[in-house]
Amino acid sequence: MESYGIVKIPVATIWEEPEEIRENSLGERVSAISDEGLYGMGVSITGEEVEGFYPVRTFYGYSGFIRKEDIETVSLDELKSWEDGGLMVTDGVYVDILSLPKVQGVHLLSLFRGSLIKVLSFDSEQEGWARVELLDGRVGYMRNQFLRVKEFTQSGLWTGGLPQKMIVDEAAFRNAVVETARQYMGTQYRWGGRSTAGIDCSGLTSQSYLLNGILTYRDARIEPGFPVHEISRDEMLPGDLMYFPGHIAMYMGNGSYIHSTGKIGSGGVVINSLNPEAEDYRADLAESWYASGSIFAH
Repeated sequence: MESYGIVKIPVATIWEEPEEIRENSLGERVSAISDEGLYGMGVSITGEEVEGFYPVRTFYGYSGFIRKEDIETVSLDELKSWEDGGLMVTDGVYVDILSLPKVQGVHLLSLFRGSLIKVLSFDSEQEGWARVELLDGRVGYMRNQFLRVKEFTQSGLWTGGLPQKMIVDEAAFRNAVVETARQYMGTQYRWGGRSTAGIDCSGLTSQSYLLNGILTYRDARIEPGFPVHEISRDEMLPGDLMYFPGHIAMYMGNGSYIHSTGKIGSGGVVINSLNPEAEDYRADLAESWYASGSIFAH
């Protein structure tokens, strides 16, 4: 019988294999990180424990291994109760949860953008503070300016599907997904990362879509079964995706795109241009750009 878990630390690494280090083709010992789970995120446990790791599948259809101490194991009913219990998304670079609705409160936990938190009262007894409940039952407070509506569902964990938000205003969605990506500007590049502590190229694009209700593929390619389909370059509009060998970016319009890059001199989330005359032109990417993708029909 399939069981479930909820990430109980701010960032939980999801590994390619039940190990943290692997050897590459050059004989180097490198990280085996594949993805990250953020606090409050649910996973399905798809098999038996392997040397302290559980094999898991995320609600956006990505698989890997997670250390058992990083998740709270729960029943399906408990997961559904968490999912339906007033969750909101943290929307700050690094958000403190305190014991009191004042800055002098005792620090309980800090969460990165994209974490899930149970909100008991968006407007608590103190203006500007939300009353929240942690997974371990502790009740605390956080500034409600750092909360956003949860626009995605984790129900795919028990239905096996990829439920998507219905988009009623394409232009508004495109603007929202670009603005969400902009919120990560300056975040360092982290292989496999998807938080404001560090994020990689597909972490940036998939997280920007996720926070606006659409579950895209976690890696830097167009994958059958997910909503992104290939379009021609001249059809690109803001929010559409650009694909390079092993890399992905989001088009912003007017020849600009945003991406997370490990390139020396950038080292994280930056904006570059497709205009060869622009100071932020990347010739290497312009020349290796091989596909564009969109969730919208043209």
